[in-house]
Amino acid sequence: VQLQASGGGLVQAGGSLRLSCAASGLTFSGYTFGWFRQAPGKEREFVAAITWSSTYYTDSVKGRFTISRDNAKNTVYLQMTSLKPEDTALYYCAVMYGNRLRETDFGSWGQGTQVTVSS
Repeated sequence: VQLQASGGGLVQAGGSLRLSCAASGLTFSGYTFGWFRQAPGKEREFVAAITWSSTYYTDSVKGRFTISRDNAKNTVYLQMTSLKPEDTALYYCAVMYGNRLRETDFGSWGQGTQVTVSS
């Protein structure tokens, strides 16, 4: 299984970015996918996840971020709006192999894409 994240960049506070995560080597539609992020000096944290029919978000991004998936393209997206400097982090996508929204239940981590939000 391979995940390739892209779409990061430098943006001003209040701006938007869309991250993409292209997956290969698995039956895409049968899996839950998640986005995590890791800021410098901090632990990696859950951001959002998407099943076949449901989405989940950490409280700090609710109303600003939207996770979606295109099963025909084997791709998961994270649309980020109203970005804040505290959103600055390396963003990773991953496949859920367990049954809980915690880092240890995810695997096949992509390489990450950097998001930097300037104030």
